[in-house]
Amino acid sequence: MEYSRRILVMRLSALGDVAILEPILRLRAQQNPDALFYVAAPHLLEPLYRGMVNVIFVPTIKKQSLQNLFSHLSGLRPTAVLDMHHVLRTIGLSWLFQLRGVPVYSIRKHTRKVKPSWQRYDEVFDRCGLRKIDNENAKTLSVQYWQPRIKEGVMKIGVAPFAQHQGKIWPQPQMESLLSVLSQSGRYDIKLFGGKNDAEILNLWADKFPNVTSLAGKFSFEKELELMSSLDLMVSMDSSNMHFASCLGLPVVSIWGATHADNGFYGWRQNPEWCVEQKMECRPCSKYGNKPCRYGDYRCMNAVTVDMVLEKIKLVCGR
Repeated sequence: MEYSRRILVMRLSALGDVAILEPILRLRAQQNPDALFYVAAPHLLEPLYRGMVNVIFVPTIKKQSLQNLFSHLSGLRPTAVLDMHHVLRTIGLSWLFQLRGVPVYSIRKHTRKVKPSWQRYDEVFDRCGLRKIDNENAKTLSVQYWQPRIKEGVMKIGVAPFAQHQGKIWPQPQMESLLSVLSQSGRYDIKLFGGKNDAEILNLWADKFPNVTSLAGKFSFEKELELMSSLDLMVSMDSSNMHFASCLGLPVVSIWGATHADNGFYGWRQNPEWCVEQKMECRPCSKYGNKPCRYGDYRCMNAVTVDMVLEKIKLVCGR
């Protein structure tokens, strides 16, 4: 098929942010079947972008030189470039494309009004002149939350205990207590998600508690997504797993500390009532959770109790 436009969409890192982009791109591609979209993003996330007729995933390598990356991407002959990242690396790429006469449209990261990430992505597509998402899908994007998967019998729960920064990780004693209560109730089948570096502690918990299985380091990302899609609920930190689950339509009970859901990084279509947090004057102390605690004790995360998380799980599961 001949396409009237070839749109290069760049989001080169932060797995959660690349996941947030997926549903917006999917809807935009459906609304613009005459355009071909190239998505330049980390190779790991390719399975998220499968099944889109006019979307081609272009895996990128983190340590690739700017010149080599530009040579690779310019070979796609894009008629427009959408910079969904706007960091030094993509700004450099954008400048090189502009030198060749290719128009570039960049995300506006710093605005007076805090907007959800998906909305800021959507605005870049608007500025590029693509057809807007139709009214029905636009309503789904903005106001309709994922529905709980309430059922009789054992419910499948995924638990992702870790995140990139300490200010976003619930202390291990609390997480272990939560797993103990859930597993011993006999009402939940629990799957633990994490990377290879998390496998030791997750395997330890799986051996210690009944009805708990660790998936860390055992499967490909594609297989993990498949297993995640079969869950009834995900429990996570402010992490990429929250966004993966959101892409799959799963309700998520998310635990927040140094960061805050209102800063624009809450899970797509997640109900704000499912967020677990303690209000404190010192939080949020960081937009991305990468700053050390000013008190040294990460009291925001320690203040979240097991009972608080259990209450949210029961709310979502209808129990």
